Amino acid sequence: MAHESLVRDVILREGRTLRLRPPTAADADSVLALFERLSERSLYFRFHGHPRVNPALVAPFLEPDWADRGSLVGVVENEGVERVLAIASWARLRDRRRAEVAFAVDDRYQGKGIGTRLLEQLADLAAERGIEAFVAEVLAENRPMLDVFAGAGFDVARSLSAGVVEVSFPIAATETYRGRVDERDHEAVVASLQPFFQPESVAVLGASPRAGSIGGTVTRNIVTGAFPGRLYAVNRSGEQVAGAPGYRAVAELPEVVDLAVVCLPAEFVADAAQAVLAQGTRALCVISAGFAEAGPEGAERERRLLTAVRAYSARLLGPNCLGVSVAASHLNATFAPRAFPAGPIGFASQSGALGLALLERANERALGFSAFVSTGNKADVSSNDLLEYWEDDPATELVLLYLESFGNPRKFGRLARRVSGRKPVLAMKSGVSRAGARAALSHTAALAGSEAAVDALFHQAGVIRSASLEELLDVASLLSHEPLPPGRQVAVLTNAGGLGILCADACEAAGLELSTLGPETGEALRRLLPPAASVANPVDMLGSATPSLYESALPILLVDPAVDAVIVIFVPAATVTAQDVAAAVERATAGRAKPVARVSLAEESPPGSFPYPESAARALARAAERAEWLRRPLGSVPTLYDIDADRAREIVEAVLVASEDAWLAPTEVRCLLAAYGLPLVAERVGATAADAVAAARELGYPVAVKTAAPGVHKTERGGVALDVSDDEAVTAAAQRIGAPVVVQAMARGDAELLAGVVQDPVFGPLVGFGPGGVLAELIGEVVFRIAPLADVDAAELVSSGKAGRLVRGFRGKPALDADALTTVLHRLSRLAVDLPEVVELDVNPLIARADGCIAVDARVRVRRPERPVRVKTW
Repeated sequence: MAHESLVRDVILREGRTLRLRPPTAADADSVLALFERLSERSLYFRFHGHPRVNPALVAPFLEPDWADRGSLVGVVENEGVERVLAIASWARLRDRRRAEVAFAVDDRYQGKGIGTRLLEQLADLAAERGIEAFVAEVLAENRPMLDVFAGAGFDVARSLSAGVVEVSFPIAATETYRGRVDERDHEAVVASLQPFFQPESVAVLGASPRAGSIGGTVTRNIVTGAFPGRLYAVNRSGEQVAGAPGYRAVAELPEVVDLAVVCLPAEFVADAAQAVLAQGTRALCVISAGFAEAGPEGAERERRLLTAVRAYSARLLGPNCLGVSVAASHLNATFAPRAFPAGPIGFASQSGALGLALLERANERALGFSAFVSTGNKADVSSNDLLEYWEDDPATELVLLYLESFGNPRKFGRLARRVSGRKPVLAMKSGVSRAGARAALSHTAALAGSEAAVDALFHQAGVIRSASLEELLDVASLLSHEPLPPGRQVAVLTNAGGLGILCADACEAAGLELSTLGPETGEALRRLLPPAASVANPVDMLGSATPSLYESALPILLVDPAVDAVIVIFVPAATVTAQDVAAAVERATAGRAKPVARVSLAEESPPGSFPYPESAARALARAAERAEWLRRPLGSVPTLYDIDADRAREIVEAVLVASEDAWLAPTEVRCLLAAYGLPLVAERVGATAADAVAAARELGYPVAVKTAAPGVHKTERGGVALDVSDDEAVTAAAQRIGAPVVVQAMARGDAELLAGVVQDPVFGPLVGFGPGGVLAELIGEVVFRIAPLADVDAAELVSSGKAGRLVRGFRGKPALDADALTTVLHRLSRLAVDLPEVVELDVNPLIARADGCIAVDARVRVRRPERPVRVKTW
């Protein structure tokens, strides 16, 4: 493995970052210096005695081979010199599944969580190499090291002998362990972002006094936003900008600033960043462009910038971003043309332009922001970091995300699910391509693609996905001002019958249902409205409706138990204004627990109203989805005991020895699926037509005869014959198809389904389920979830879409065995997680009955996975 792929950035308890990497021969002096700096007590604890600190002591840790030994050092920069402040290592034992682990941390840096982070990363790298457990011998009085082992989240066993504690623990990443890591990440990330959100001092580097310059605009925005802290403008002339005192260089600043905003040409950014970081600034916002978005040269420039940031244990926002605005701190460190209105929304955007577009529309939608953060190239600070911060931020009640890419989607899924349980998370994801799906050969892979992965990720995490900027604004506006609907039943109140009908259509298209109003509701409306009015849903009050009629009719609908939400539509009338109607609706809904979506077609509509009925219906549908997700149990991943994962891996590894990318032969497919306990139809492989006849006699007629060629679509190639009932027919089928052939007992059932797995290069394993048979791709409707599947995920797959209609019993057929189907999905999910080498797998058809299911055909493709290299670990 290349040296670069072993570099790890970690985040420490106080919010500082630390780069870990394997030590090389060039680090000998730095590692030696670390041991020389250790106190007598620390040195004694590390080596169980008083060793001679010399090059011989250091040599075993350098240039690890990652087969028999591995080691990592933590490095920082001090006055331009790199310094090793921690080291950890493991050495494989005679039992190759176990390794001894030890570490040492500079005394001045102990107690900051460095040892725990080293242990996490060593365990991850060791597990990749087949090590299953760590052991360590720790002196009984070495409480700090024992606390590290105890607090990491592993299931630690201890035994004491002669003053030495032997510690041992499996290093598999269990749910408990991942939970502890997430807790550490959360605490550290929140601390690291404090200087961006609550700075007491800010310096703008490149704060030109010239009108129209980006640096000058940022400085003026900070001043006009009434930032209460200290602001400094750094420019070549040392001139003040908008009243902020000016300085020629960072070295002249009177203090170490909390936040530095860099607005310099790209080629000057590195030197400026180095200067301010060396002084001790922990937060750097680089607005400058000309980095990774500009090509290879810019990408290298960005890599060097991040390396400098890590060397000084700091955080970086951007580069190539619009900046950051925080309402509570009165900080507007952006070059936006106007201030972001204050409110409850935390908004993170990978696109500065989209942030500006949303700002332009914010006032008309009555949207306000607790913070706006433009992440730009996301070299460091990402949407994951911002979710961590906003989770506990009392000023943020709703999170809005515009995403173009995912750095760590699995982490995003865990984090977004946690945040979504407390406050809504809305996202718009662009840049999804199906180019990869066009190259896929299995049904499952062709039906998946990154679009399906994003949908699955968002659904499982409770993220509300919007297809457009307009929808994102609509849903944000509704959730900012209205409660969630208890269900999907909607009433429509309008002064224009035609628009009421259009709204009813829009509700149905969005997955809402028009309420059947109760008789009491109808009678109350008849007494209130003119005789020509319609009191059926939609309720048409006629064009003469006054604000008082809106105010009186709306509460009648809201108290109806059949109504979960109301859409109120207003079309301009000669004597009635949209503002008057809005005020009436406001009075009528005071204290109500059901949402009311207002639609106004007036030229000057009140803030917070929707421009069209379709917009209101879509937003209400998204709100209903959130309410349903909140009621959904969290679920858990079931434990499967009857699985032979070792046998499955042997099968896959044997194939990959011969080829790096191959389809398994039918016998290999069968053995693989059997290792995971999938129900399989009885079958035999015949090398000749005579063998096929013998197999058919053994299995009993009728049989199916299929090609044994790996990976082909059997029906499309004419490689299948069904309901073959005698020896002559088997012979003819085998000769036509071409030996070898697979002979199977004919399986009967009530529906043909598809269950499969595909490994997405970004999102990891996906499990799909839908209608099967030869028309699987034509029918579509395969639904995907990201593995591992919780019980609620598998249940949703089996019950949703067209496949769900089949499972429930379609057109007089009996309901299918849902429990058997969910068991198949859990087994495939486990296979997908255990074996990332299985890049495509589909069981099609999966014959389902009222009393079970059985796989009659399957194809499996294996390939060595390309492990994504992620330096950032949180």
